[in-house]
Amino acid sequence: MADTGKKMTLTGLTTLVAVNMMGSGIIMLPSSMAQLGAISLLSWGITAIGSMAIAYCFAQCGIFCPRSGGMSAYTEEAHGKSAFFLCSYLYFLSLAIGNVAIAISAVGYLTPFLPWLGTGAIPLFIGTLGLIWLTTLANFGGPKVTGHIGSITVWGVIIPVAGLSLIGWFWFDPQVFEDAWNPNGIATSDAITQSIPLTLWAFLGMESAAQNSDAVENPKRNVPLACLLGTLGAAVVYVLSTSVIMGIVPNAELANSSAPFAFVYAQMFDPLVGNIIMGLAVMACVGSLLGWQFTLAQTAKVTAEQRMFPGFFAKVTLLGAPIAGLLANALLQSGMAISTISPNASEQFGKLVSLAAVTNIIPYITALSALLVIMQKAGVTGFPHHRNVAALLVAMAYSFYALYASGTEAVFGGMLVTAVGYLMFGYIAERFLEERTARKRELGLEDQP
Repeated sequence: MADTGKKMTLTGLTTLVAVNMMGSGIIMLPSSMAQLGAISLLSWGITAIGSMAIAYCFAQCGIFCPRSGGMSAYTEEAHGKSAFFLCSYLYFLSLAIGNVAIAISAVGYLTPFLPWLGTGAIPLFIGTLGLIWLTTLANFGGPKVTGHIGSITVWGVIIPVAGLSLIGWFWFDPQVFEDAWNPNGIATSDAITQSIPLTLWAFLGMESAAQNSDAVENPKRNVPLACLLGTLGAAVVYVLSTSVIMGIVPNAELANSSAPFAFVYAQMFDPLVGNIIMGLAVMACVGSLLGWQFTLAQTAKVTAEQRMFPGFFAKVTLLGAPIAGLLANALLQSGMAISTISPNASEQFGKLVSLAAVTNIIPYITALSALLVIMQKAGVTGFPHHRNVAALLVAMAYSFYALYASGTEAVFGGMLVTAVGYLMFGYIAERFLEERTARKRELGLEDQP
């Protein structure tokens, strides 16, 4: 009988899921959502339901297909080797875009300490570039150092955001909230659609919840439950914190703020408290960016080991740091920062979030669609099959809606990079044809198609 004494409980895994999702994704959202008004808060409910369905389906994929590779492995089960490459490639790009958005968030919170950063597009770009390269170089120490720093700094966001959800209601003014509801007079459906990419951004990372199944007690029960409960817990904090902030800070001021959570704490208490929150947010963003730089390099490393990315991504130092991959990634992110340059941190953040959402949703769709094939191979029937299909339909419906909501520009960009991905696979496909031929030769099947 397996020893469960050292395995993670349902409570532990639920907490882990919620903490992982609540990194720096929320930090700039109030300002971006305020540009539409408090009416944008309605999209939280739709995104929470869709995200829970997606997280649950990935948990089911992980249970019935326990091979390594995550979303890419699930995709390959249904769509073949080229789909493994495209899923990895698009997920890699979405992480790179997300890193630039996190760097912009950090610069926004640094601006009150270094006012020059807020004086135009070039200072904002220089600050973003500086953080990208700082966190890249810091990763040269290897995964152990990165893990320790990230586990501490993430609380710099969670404590102020969760704290605001609880105590902010003492300063909440219903009139301020009412005035902020729909300042632009847009239709409710349009407001929800336009804010879906923003709320989805806060939930990106839910796909990682199923990666810990080997270290969990009773994974068939606890992993799906932890995915649902952890996502729901994060959703509650997101909804409460963004709602209360819109009832404290007037909408026009919130929409123009580069550091919304620091701004609201300064309003509630005094500028000193606001500066402390600002410092915590900068610490959390830098720590989060440090971790995501490593995750990006690891994603490239795993894909390179599958012979799908250039070999230099797979090379690591004695400390376990993929230095060549980290440097290549920093160059890629620097190029992305140039291409989206804008004098307004919130505007630049919004553009990147929409593009990151598209390049994440496409792998979501390909991996989710594999659940049907995975269940067939595992012989899943009866109620578990029907329950999973129902969850899959909800997850797919939300994914299609989120893709539509990301806007023409972001979807067009996503389709272009996907098309480039097909061309790239064409250049490396012969490697896998050789492998298949060699395998057939070993089995004496070389004359069969």
